[in-house]
Amino acid sequence: MIPWRTIDAAEIPGGGGRLRLMRRGDEFSIRLEGNELMNSRLSGSEEALAALTCEPLEGRSGVCILIGGLGMGFTLRAALAALAADAEVVVAELVPAVIAWAKGPMSEVFRGCVDDARVDLREADVGAVITERTTRYDAILLDVDNGPDGLTRQANDALYSANGLRAAYAALRPGGVLAVWSSGPDPAFTKRLRNAGFVVEEKSARARGKSGGARHVIWLAARPPRAA
Repeated sequence: MIPWRTIDAAEIPGGGGRLRLMRRGDEFSIRLEGNELMNSRLSGSEEALAALTCEPLEGRSGVCILIGGLGMGFTLRAALAALAADAEVVVAELVPAVIAWAKGPMSEVFRGCVDDARVDLREADVGAVITERTTRYDAILLDVDNGPDGLTRQANDALYSANGLRAAYAALRPGGVLAVWSSGPDPAFTKRLRNAGFVVEEKSARARGKSGGARHVIWLAARPPRAA
């Protein structure tokens, strides 16, 4: 069997630990300490995050969405495939090395999606981007942790707190959706979403898509539309 080898490593700002980019043949893995955060062969649920969120937005003009976490680009690629040519897709990635990996050693995985004219790729904390403007986004997609518990960076806990959810609610246009990826269920988080005023659905998605794999959870939390 081909052994894994380390391509690069980088510290997560704010003391979140050390990320390692690993490669084995044509397979890539991004790991934090002993945890694999993502793998280039497991894209199903990340693609589902975008597909489920963007399906109602297909064919609409002037759509603006925010993606928290660049990862391996699976969510970004799926969103671009669903959205119109005039859409704006803001991507907030905190770790500079992840952006460099997308344009360098993992360019074959990203397939040029970061160079799409619709993409505004920022080296930034998604929490800060969320609070920049109110009623801007048709959707906010969060895939920055293994769930609503700030695994990769303790400061990310604020995204999933009552205050963080209120900020996301304010950043969405009426009818907009906050979509959150998780490796597993979290009833307490579902309750916090509802308490923040969202109408919540929980969806199940497989790590390998139609090929199966682990079951992951996607919350689709909608800000109610304005009353007629």
